[in-house]
Amino acid sequence: MGLISKLLRKNTSPARIAGFALSNFIGLLIIGGAVMFYVDSRGIWDDDESVINTDYLVVNKKVTSASTLGDGGATRFSAADLADLKAQPWVRRVGEFSSSDFRVYASVSQGGRGLETALFFESVPDSFVDLPAADWRFEPGQPVVPVMIPKDYLALYNFGFAGSAGLPQLSEQLISGIPLKLYMRSEDGSRSMQMEGRIAGFSNRLNTVLVPDGFMQYANSRLGDSGSSAPSRLIIDVSSPGDVAISEYLSSHGWEVAGDKSGSSAAYLLKVVVGIVMAVGAVITLLSLFVLMLSVSLLMEKNRQVIHRLLMLGAPLRKVGAPYCSMIVVGCGAAWLLSVGALVALRSLYAGALEGLGVGTGGLMWGIGVGTLLALGVVLVNIVAVGRKIKSAWGLRISDAG
Repeated sequence: MGLISKLLRKNTSPARIAGFALSNFIGLLIIGGAVMFYVDSRGIWDDDESVINTDYLVVNKKVTSASTLGDGGATRFSAADLADLKAQPWVRRVGEFSSSDFRVYASVSQGGRGLETALFFESVPDSFVDLPAADWRFEPGQPVVPVMIPKDYLALYNFGFAGSAGLPQLSEQLISGIPLKLYMRSEDGSRSMQMEGRIAGFSNRLNTVLVPDGFMQYANSRLGDSGSSAPSRLIIDVSSPGDVAISEYLSSHGWEVAGDKSGSSAAYLLKVVVGIVMAVGAVITLLSLFVLMLSVSLLMEKNRQVIHRLLMLGAPLRKVGAPYCSMIVVGCGAAWLLSVGALVALRSLYAGALEGLGVGTGGLMWGIGVGTLLALGVVLVNIVAVGRKIKSAWGLRISDAG
């Protein structure tokens, strides 16, 4: 250790540096742990295989005894309904469901046996379907129609219908390779089309048979009779699916959300809890930053005369500030190393349970990464503060020399 370092470290308080390192360690651990747990656990509610984003809600009006006596207009969304919905702060965008205005029949053959059934088609704007454009696109003249079916339909066939009818069970991969024969005709039977369908995906969030919006418009224009009408279902891209404001708004309008909402609510609650925990960690980290700045400032104030004399003797600014910068780096480095070790130990407590649920394990690197950025930020802010303090003493030295 050089003479300059010995002189400037003379009044160093190890207790203050240890207090900073401890508080900084706690802050980094809380923030890094919250990020790590959020990244690890969000896969419980986010289905990576889903082609419909978890931020999308499918909404319809409740069917009442009064609406069943009419023509269905009571369950459709008016222009005023759509305008009011789009004005809500939690709505990013709204898509309308389009229904087939014609009869649909589908048949499939496998192993010398066939199955035929009546179907219905619906569509949503293609931007709401998370499939490559090449797999989810239709243009007039195209011989094959991409079709998406609910996973529940396949489960009902495999475990309900196939056994009783003596038909083989089908996996998702197998049924995706079997062509569907589609027969479509108008209500009066005067117009018809025959095309081939292809299973392009499976959805566990939409309980409908979905086709590209382009095909729906094309088929309705050729086979439909009633023309365009107000939508009876909407798909909404929301900022926070489990937000209480959403359920209150839908309940006050007599609307309901299709499908299981527990996953969205749990994911929203997870975000809220993680946000609160990270806020607490941020406050602790910020306080540790001020503790270190105050400690270094007090130490430099005690050594003010020593610093001034060293500068008068021609000591470089870099060497005068180096002992304080090294203390900052050592304190932050120790806090960071402790936080990394604590994150590894913390993750080992719940990793087995999450892995048993088939959830990914990438949260540790995210937690360490966030902690590293925070530690570097604390180091940078304090080093800049030390540099300004030294430059201030340099200015004092110039004025004394003058």
